[in-house]
Amino acid sequence: MALLEEQNLTREPDLVPVRHGRMIASALTFYRGAAKIMASDLKDIPRSGLSVQLCGDAHLSNFGVFASPERRMLFDLNDFDETLPGPFEYDVLRMGASFTIAARNNLFSPGQAHLITTAALRSYREAMLRFATMGILEIWYARLEEQDVLKAIQLAVGSSKGSGRKKAAKQAGLMAEKTVLKARSRDSLQALSKLAELVDGKYRIVSQPPIVIPARDAHASFGMSAGELRRAVHEQLRSYRDTLQDDRRQLLERFEFVDAARKVVGVGSVGTRSFIVLLQGRDSGDPLFLQVKEATRSVLEDHLPASQYRQPGERIVQGQRSMQAASDPFLGWTKGVQANRFMYWRQLRDMKGAAAVEAMRPLGMEFYAQLCGWTLARAHARTGDPVAMAAYLGRGTKFDEAAAAFCERYADQNDRDYQAFAEAVRSGRLSAVEGV
Repeated sequence: MALLEEQNLTREPDLVPVRHGRMIASALTFYRGAAKIMASDLKDIPRSGLSVQLCGDAHLSNFGVFASPERRMLFDLNDFDETLPGPFEYDVLRMGASFTIAARNNLFSPGQAHLITTAALRSYREAMLRFATMGILEIWYARLEEQDVLKAIQLAVGSSKGSGRKKAAKQAGLMAEKTVLKARSRDSLQALSKLAELVDGKYRIVSQPPIVIPARDAHASFGMSAGELRRAVHEQLRSYRDTLQDDRRQLLERFEFVDAARKVVGVGSVGTRSFIVLLQGRDSGDPLFLQVKEATRSVLEDHLPASQYRQPGERIVQGQRSMQAASDPFLGWTKGVQANRFMYWRQLRDMKGAAAVEAMRPLGMEFYAQLCGWTLARAHARTGDPVAMAAYLGRGTKFDEAAAAFCERYADQNDRDYQAFAEAVRSGRLSAVEGV
């Protein structure tokens, strides 16, 4: 509780209860918001001495699909707020434990939870063995595209024995196809229809407090007039453009500012400053939505050497670029308006989609675990020494079983932490607003 309260000191006071309300929904949502807690726990585990660029928060819901700049759908890691160089085990154990907790949350049997967790860990180890045989550029260009995922599902259906497993494999395939189709529809035009309204011939962002608060309501929420906030956004835009490559800066300069708002996102991020900015290109039917998120110190910096980047926004952007197979062309960073506040910028929606974890069945989650394991191994192989990691992990199952045993113990610890959290809410020590 002390670690969560420490984080809350620098967060928006009116959103702290919303964060708690989202975390209390289940042991899984608590785990998603508890990266700082697990970072504190991991500091004492034995380390191999093999370092990579860490995602820092590699739980199963921080993987998903999105469009590359070439408009190809990729499956990859998609959240890097805590990224930092460090022991590769940190990411692997955070990922593995998330599958154990998710399986329990979905009321799978202990045997099914163990099978799913070991599938993620085995996939990571076996992928690293393959990456150890590949050239540097071959690893750099490795990626999971939409057709690769769908082909793997078809192979799983074909190789499944028994009508029950075949049916489950087909259902997993249908869920994956649905996720991709939904992601394809999520772009700036779709965001415009959801988040904006046409008033006197001009679009403006719709007020939906406390989740979305437009700039015109800024005084009540931020102590700034709407004009002051708009000037601050313009200054931030100019500073942000300077962090982009020349061609992308020139592309952004063809858009003009329309509106901005505070918008709450995620679970662990709730309470940090997060905004959306609506830009317009050729006309009102040519929108671009950007998301501006506060960048703070990585939770790993409490226990690992500090980032080489003085600006936390740059830490996030550079970490993301090094780990992802392809990154958002609009990634950039700025120093915030207030002292000691830093931001990073990206597109709000660019065909992004996430798996519906709570709706997964055992076979579907097992397949998803294999995708995540391969993807994390590829990100680590890009930034670490895959030969050394492959030698450490070995060809047998000792690592898989040892790490799975840790994940099961950590899931037990997460349950105890979650119960302590729920009691803190019930007692009034922590305030929570649910359903927001």
